Amino acid sequence: MKIAADISETAYRRAEAFLSGLDQDWARHIATIGPCRHAAKPAREPYQALVRAIAYQQLHVRAGDAILGRMLALYGDQGENNFPTAQQLLATDVATLRGCGFSANKIATIHGIAQAALDGVVPVRKEALKMSDEALIDRLLPLRGVGRWTVEMLLIYTLERSDILPADDFGVREGYRRLKNLEQTPTRKQIIDIGQAWSPYRTVASWYLWRLPKTPAAEQII
Repeated sequence: MKIAADISETAYRRAEAFLSGLDQDWARHIATIGPCRHAAKPAREPYQALVRAIAYQQLHVRAGDAILGRMLALYGDQGENNFPTAQQLLATDVATLRGCGFSANKIATIHGIAQAALDGVVPVRKEALKMSDEALIDRLLPLRGVGRWTVEMLLIYTLERSDILPADDFGVREGYRRLKNLEQTPTRKQIIDIGQAWSPYRTVASWYLWRLPKTPAAEQII
């Protein structure tokens, strides 16, 4: 079982050369953007990364920042190293979390993630690093409110996987439309098929597609 997790500077340069060699559109875009500056958050535990992703779902970045900030303030510190434990989050009642700005659905989801972390369903980082992409996706998708995109963001930004294509991400699909000057944005299935040519560097390809004009970059919120 191969687990691709090389996003070193050397690997970035290989990815840039590989993608630039695909065609003139890729070469021109990569030359315009410059070197890949993908920034992972490898210090975070999967539990923390999932809760953060849920906090930002379907919200503007500033709104997500505000809600997450209010939640972290409940536990005395808003720093990266003082994220609430699963036990603390489960012990926080619904009304208090509603006061932070969480919807009822999101509260149910983050409480579910916290319980799953305690039950061992959400693996600790050490265990997650040994799991394949699909194994982790299959394990976490049954959790309430956790979709494939959420797990893919965990794979990209927390586990540093180098060959992830978040095909549900509108920014990736719209970025490809702009790259190729297409009339319509590709569907999920179409971008999966197209993206086969970008392997084993689909994470870097996604990073560059997020940088086409007016496409949202996922790392702003993860």
